[in-house]
Amino acid sequence: MDSNKDLAKFDQALPIGFEQTISQPSLVLEMTLALDLQPELKVLELGTGSGFQTALLAAFSGSVFTIERIGELHHRAKERLAQMDFRNIHFKLGDGSEGWPEHAPFDRIMVTAAASEVPKELLEQLGEDGKMVIPVGNAFSQELRLIEKDASGKIYTTLLNEVLFVPLKGKYERQ
Repeated sequence: MDSNKDLAKFDQALPIGFEQTISQPSLVLEMTLALDLQPELKVLELGTGSGFQTALLAAFSGSVFTIERIGELHHRAKERLAQMDFRNIHFKLGDGSEGWPEHAPFDRIMVTAAASEVPKELLEQLGEDGKMVIPVGNAFSQELRLIEKDASGKIYTTLLNEVLFVPLKGKYERQ
């Protein structure tokens, strides 16, 4: 990852190791803004990665529950974010494809890997008036979607962008 420091000034995705990437800054910003974060909100993030997106979520919300399946990325991000003095982030090492039910409901959910379909478990863990950003599709074509759940539980979907993310591993891994 350090070998890419000179590329950090460009708006492009970069490798972070373990066949994972950090999205280009403009896309991270688009996804973050789509969640309409507020200081009192509880956020679930699937795919901690380098911790960059996690830091943004933590800066603009009350608490972040973040799950990373790759041990080395999990430990690096946890250490990096602790050094930045974030105290509202809860970390989990493991398969995040089915969310973190023991801490649900979540006001916002950020998924940073592409699923073959919107996981029903995540829809169930999304609270009333909740919002989720998730890339959905196959290895060649994905849509970045904003999923919103109203107070009655009705789901609304908005297409935000055409994207290409690494696959979400686990139950909803894209084909």
